[in-house]
Amino acid sequence: MKLGEGEKAGPITDFLVRDHGRLEGLLQSAVAQAGAVDQGTYDQFRAGLLRHIGMEEKILLPAAQRLRGEEPLSIAAKLRLDHGAIASLLMPPPTAAVIATIHSILEEHNMLEEGPGGLYEICDKLVGSEAAQLLAKLQAAPEVTVLPHSDTPTVMSTIHRALERAGYTFREDET
Repeated sequence: MKLGEGEKAGPITDFLVRDHGRLEGLLQSAVAQAGAVDQGTYDQFRAGLLRHIGMEEKILLPAAQRLRGEEPLSIAAKLRLDHGAIASLLMPPPTAAVIATIHSILEEHNMLEEGPGGLYEICDKLVGSEAAQLLAKLQAAPEVTVLPHSDTPTVMSTIHRALERAGYTFREDET
């Protein structure tokens, strides 16, 4: 996130942008060795990303809607479609195509959250005096139980549908 001179990110932005950085570091580390995936590191990335999505879906977006008199944010629907697509990509084993697709989506998605006028900036402005309480809820979000990988035809069909609904395509050329 780029801030103007003298500007400081709000607590929500700061916390969630740092978590994006942590997750990106895990993913990069998991695929650092060409042609191989460090499964243990990828599993940490997977669980962390699902927790991060949960923080936004179960805590941040509902808080923003409540603070807006129950009116959802205009970007909420797009974020939810993206979250569904990302979560679906965490179901199969981490192939080159899966990783490339995740990278592609996160590049665009993270800008919707971190960029100027994005989700985090909007939420920092909305929460005002409730910032510390909301930050505490985000920090206390529980770890997510992650199921074993599955790449059955049903799972792969689900992935393709979720990607299509969110406006993305599977990067099959990366296999």
